Amino acid sequence: MTQPVSRRVVQAFYQAYSARDAVRMADFLDDDIEWLISGPKVLLPYCGMHRGKAAVVDLFRRQIPAVFELRAFEPELVLIDGDCAALYGYLGGIQCSSGRRLRYRHAQFVRFRNNKVVSVRAMLDSLDFAEQWLGHPLYLGAPPVAPDEPESDIVAV
Repeated sequence: MTQPVSRRVVQAFYQAYSARDAVRMADFLDDDIEWLISGPKVLLPYCGMHRGKAAVVDLFRRQIPAVFELRAFEPELVLIDGDCAALYGYLGGIQCSSGRRLRYRHAQFVRFRNNKVVSVRAMLDSLDFAEQWLGHPLYLGAPPVAPDEPESDIVAV
């Protein structure tokens, strides 16, 4: 049976995460860590599974900063139960290619073993994120009718 993780360890991990300090974060990572980021890979090429400490350190040292500069980490809720922690809050930053400011909801589910992170499952509000990233709303249904466009009686079958 695994030992429960202490609030102190979880807070220290999130302080390193918030600072995007890959060296400090590495101290909290198990050698066999699995870090999954669920999000729009077409916009954020670093989304997907990252296995092993070296891959996760590279993720935070090189891959994420090439695309997105984190400026704000705002945890709204952190729950700790046994060897697991869950976080819900906001991330904010700058899109490197355009300089556009983004702020979006974010959640993480983290599992610890011997005070080391062995698994992270992270997800973001991908629709809100994509709209901010692209700079316009996404229409998921029929495109809106322009006000000056007459309605048609033609029906496609």
